[in-house]
Amino acid sequence: MKAVLIDDHQNLEWTDTEQPRIGDKTVCIKIHTTAINRADIMQRRGLYPPPPGASQVLGLECAGEVVALGNGATRYKTGDRVCALLAGGGYAQYAVVDEGSVLPIPKGLSYVHAAALPEVFATAWLNIFMEAGLQPGEKVIIHAGASGVGTAAIQLCKAFSSPCFVTCGSNSKLDVCIELGADAGSNRHEASFLTRAAEFAKPDGVAVILDPVGAAYLADNLQLLGQGGRLVLIGLMSGAKADIDLAQLMMKRLRMIGSTLRARQVKEKAVVMAQLEEQVWPLIERGDIAAIVDQVFAIEEVTAAHDLVTSDSTIGKVVLRVSH
Repeated sequence: MKAVLIDDHQNLEWTDTEQPRIGDKTVCIKIHTTAINRADIMQRRGLYPPPPGASQVLGLECAGEVVALGNGATRYKTGDRVCALLAGGGYAQYAVVDEGSVLPIPKGLSYVHAAALPEVFATAWLNIFMEAGLQPGEKVIIHAGASGVGTAAIQLCKAFSSPCFVTCGSNSKLDVCIELGADAGSNRHEASFLTRAAEFAKPDGVAVILDPVGAAYLADNLQLLGQGGRLVLIGLMSGAKADIDLAQLMMKRLRMIGSTLRARQVKEKAVVMAQLEEQVWPLIERGDIAAIVDQVFAIEEVTAAHDLVTSDSTIGKVVLRVSH
């Protein structure tokens, strides 16, 4: 098969490689589309190696059709249209994945939009609802609101009756976030988000903050959280080290939760995916929630697609069409 491989100079090449072997309780998917995530950019730079046993090929999600089943894989049959959460291997013609990480494509969705679902909606659902335990009516702050995870999180908060505030990098991105359901927000290039977020948080503070930024936002995040607030760290875009006011954690009974999805065990991922199918897929099929796709590239144009993502100009996901 063909896949995107990284050479010694961090260049990306669509070239021949060995097709993954099917195992027990796995399915082989003929990939029609995949999508770019920040983790792919980091892995290309040598900063985020895949977990032990995972494919070295980039790509954390895909959409396509089932072409083979491993022993004990009983849910799907060949020809089924599916999307999947991967630990790696999405930038390829075929991927093999545990059936618990595979979901049917929601009715009415194309392969393009289906590829934009698994990673970002699994990340948003896991961290806001499972890790942070968000309850209806609780206020949320979502940093990087125009990202793939951000656009998913905004829609989930709206669907489950929780007001949210977003930070993003431009006024046009902020406008899109408001259209998706955010109640208020801040352009990080114009001023610190703290003042506007504090207006949103009053009088009791916010309950949950979803943060891929890390060190630079830590002090403001802690200040904005109310009693029993939960800060979920899912990225370290501004660095990994910062001073922390432990008194705030104690007096407000705050919780700081560090979270990653990629390296979790197969059983843990299956729980997340099952909840997505039950709670979120019906909302997608009704049109209440959408996969946000910025642009679509051919897989052979993967370098240009990566350049676009690293430009920080996109809203939602960049999708790659896979040729066969």
